Amino acid sequence: MKERSARNKTLTLTADERERLSASLTSLTGSALTADVTDRIFCQDLMSALPLLPQGFADLLIIDPPYNLSIQFGDLKTRKSSDEAYLEYVLSWLPQTLRLLKPTGSVYICCDWQSSPVIYSALKQCGIHVRNRITWQREKGRGSKSNWKNSMEDIWYGTVDAKQFYFDVEAVKQKRRVIAPYHTENGQPKDWEETDEGKFRLTCPSNFWDDISIPYWSMPENTDHPTQKPEKLLAKLILASCPEGGIVADPFIGSGSTAVTALKLNRHYLGIELNPEYVLWALKRLEKAKSDKHIQGYEDHVFWERNSGK
Repeated sequence: MKERSARNKTLTLTADERERLSASLTSLTGSALTADVTDRIFCQDLMSALPLLPQGFADLLIIDPPYNLSIQFGDLKTRKSSDEAYLEYVLSWLPQTLRLLKPTGSVYICCDWQSSPVIYSALKQCGIHVRNRITWQREKGRGSKSNWKNSMEDIWYGTVDAKQFYFDVEAVKQKRRVIAPYHTENGQPKDWEETDEGKFRLTCPSNFWDDISIPYWSMPENTDHPTQKPEKLLAKLILASCPEGGIVADPFIGSGSTAVTALKLNRHYLGIELNPEYVLWALKRLEKAKSDKHIQGYEDHVFWERNSGK
């Protein structure tokens, strides 16, 4: 157990919690129906689970695979390889994973700038209609004396069908502070509103996100997972591309952020994760999410700018 400050809100497990939650660890052993996998996280290797999952049940796939980097995930360490080898790795699981989607389904795949071309190529090879590339700003990261600081990541967005897919732009509008407000001829606010907190307007989301905070020690959603994605980021993807009551599948669910966010937003989930410790963290987070549905940066059904206090 790490020594932590009393103010540190990073998720931990007591011995009693670990014993209780460990009894819930499970894996797929035979072909499953949609009801068998809904709102479940299976602790096993993805390649053993994929052939057993039902086809065409998910409204949305959110995929955050190991990047083409050398990173330690518990007892497993990934090593950077060539683009060709990484593409071969991605294509070893992506086609089987995409078959989980409904004909109207959507997919988002996370990556860094180096593997971004590989992910785009893999999606095209699998017949996905690539619709956009989201770039989001990570405010954390190491500086460099001989290069630009790496503080951006990409998310490729695609759909199974070119025309028939779900996308709710109204659900993902951002509330931005108005610096120079315009008025109509009769002096009324134009496309903005005045509140007790100031002047704001709702804006349509772009494919550049600068309002995301990486989970850190003072945030209740934080875990010790090395590449944890923020709930706010996942909320944007889920609200935009999965209807309420729909199913979000995540084949590399890690510490459970996709499942937790889906639960908070009244969506169903499916997750696969190899590391049992990460699954235990996910299960504890899911228990907490049943009574606490707050997502930092998302309040009153809108996304607020970073450091807005929401």
